[in-house]
Amino acid sequence: MLKLKGLFELMRFELPFAAGICVILGQLFALGFFAPFTLSLLAFFSVFTISASILVLNDYLDLETDIINAPQRPIPSGIVSKKESLLLTVLLIFFGLYFSYLISIIAFATIIFLLIIGNLYNRFFKKSGLLGNLMVIISVGMTFIFGGISVGEPFNKTVIFFALIAALIDLGEEIAADAMDIEGDKLINSKSIAIKYGRVKAVKTSSIIFSIVLLLSPVPFFLGWFSFIYLIPIGIMDLFILYSTIKLIKSQQNSEGRKFIRLLYIGSTFGLVIFLVMKMLKL
Repeated sequence: MLKLKGLFELMRFELPFAAGICVILGQLFALGFFAPFTLSLLAFFSVFTISASILVLNDYLDLETDIINAPQRPIPSGIVSKKESLLLTVLLIFFGLYFSYLISIIAFATIIFLLIIGNLYNRFFKKSGLLGNLMVIISVGMTFIFGGISVGEPFNKTVIFFALIAALIDLGEEIAADAMDIEGDKLINSKSIAIKYGRVKAVKTSSIIFSIVLLLSPVPFFLGWFSFIYLIPIGIMDLFILYSTIKLIKSQQNSEGRKFIRLLYIGSTFGLVIFLVMKMLKL
C-alpha cells in the first residue's frame, strides 16, 4: 500500500488532473458544448498520462536536489526506487501516445510535441531559469489548445485566451516555486530568477504576473463571450489567487511559501471545475 501511495504521489495527481480539466474546457470553449463522452475521455487521459509521465521523470532526474529541497518525496525517502519510477514513466508515455493516436494524427503529433518539450526541459533546460519556465508554460497553455485540436478547432479565440491565462498562472507559480527551492537549485547551478536576483524579487515578480491574471480574467465577460454567471467560477479562482499571492508575499519560510503556491494551483483548478459543473448543469 505504501508503494502504491508513493507511485501515486510521484504523479502529483492534482497537476495532470488540472491539465485534463483544461483539455475538456478547451473542447467546450471550441465547440460551445461538450464533446462526445468517448472523445472527452481520450483527450483527458492523453494529456493526463503524458503530464504525469513528465512529472515522474522529473522526480527521477531530480534526486540530487530533492534530497535537500524535498527529502519526503517518494524517491529520496526510499518508498519508490529509481527503477520503479522509470517503469511508471514508460507505461504512462505508452498510454498517452495510444490514447492520442485514437483521436487523430494531429492529436498524436501534438502529444509527441508536448512529450519532447517536457523531456527537453527535464534533461537540459531546467537549470536555464526563465527559458525553462517558458518551456513549461508552453506545455501548460497547450492543454487548452489540445482540447481544441481534439475537436478540430485549435484556433478558437476563447481557447487561445484561456491558454494564455493558464500559461501566465503557471509562469507565476514556476517563478515562485524557484524562490522556494534556492538552496537545492544552487547545487545544480540553476540560473533561475530567484538565484540571480534573490527570493524577494522572484516572489514580487510572480505576484505581478498573478495581478495581470486577475486583471485579464473578467475580459471574456466584458467582451460578451460569456454571460454574467461566468463571473462566479472566475471570482472563486481570483479569490484563491489573490489570497495565496498575499500570503506568498508575506511568507518567511520556504515550506510556508510552497503551501500557498499549492493552494493557488488547487484554487485555480477548483474554479475551472466549478465552471465545468455549471456547464454540465446548463446554468
